[in-house]
Amino acid sequence: MPTRREPTARQLRLATELRKLREAAGLTARQAAAMLGVSNVQISQIESGLSGVSEQRLRRLASHYACTDEEFVDALVAMATDRTRGWWEEYRGRLPTSFLDLSELEHHARFLRHVAILYVPGLMQTEDYSRAVFSSRLPELTAEELELRIEHRKARQQFDLPYEAVIHEAALRIRVSDRATSRAQLTRLLELSEAPHITLRVIPFELDGFALASSTMTYAGGSLPRLDTVVRDALHGSHFIDSEAQLNTYRTSFRKVEGVSLDPGRTRDLVHALAKEL
Repeated sequence: MPTRREPTARQLRLATELRKLREAAGLTARQAAAMLGVSNVQISQIESGLSGVSEQRLRRLASHYACTDEEFVDALVAMATDRTRGWWEEYRGRLPTSFLDLSELEHHARFLRHVAILYVPGLMQTEDYSRAVFSSRLPELTAEELELRIEHRKARQQFDLPYEAVIHEAALRIRVSDRATSRAQLTRLLELSEAPHITLRVIPFELDGFALASSTMTYAGGSLPRLDTVVRDALHGSHFIDSEAQLNTYRTSFRKVEGVSLDPGRTRDLVHALAKEL
């Protein structure tokens, strides 16, 4: 297979899982290469995402690594053989790679969970709200860069998978622009909260001593729990987390956040009251 110049986050995840399987089996890359009848370089390229791997070779590797989890191997095969050219590919070379990786992750996810503290989640933002958020970025975006980001965000919002958003009241009260923009955004949240695939919850200010509400995250469910991914925003793009230990930490964190947030009905009451204040 041809060598890739810039593997996607999904391709890197496959590569990471294959390396984990080899290491769990106690084999070196040289030994894995010998078993497969390829060079060390090829194994290195597969485990760094720079080269793809066929279904036949992947299943042979899994067998050599004594991986008996057939469901997991099938999931890896699906990742390796997927040739989907998603809508986000039209933005390649026009937007930072992290934007495309996030779109690809969302496309393949079984469900999404989001905890937001200072901003309404991107998947729920109105165009004016998104424009205000992107316009505040430093260094300042050009007019073309700004419009591309808004266009891409609107495209991401066309989803129908289960989505649960837990938003701190602070994010609902902070005016990223003017009163009209804030009012329209709150109205939009009320509309989205009625969608069958969306669950909206709010963490109210009145909650005492809740330090866990300081951490923003996106949790994307994979085809299997061990293929879940957490996304954390950083100054220079998104950071993808996939180690089982950290995933367990974020699962626990989300359950605690969800447990103290308002139920959907009381959430709508609060959002409606905030909108009336504007």
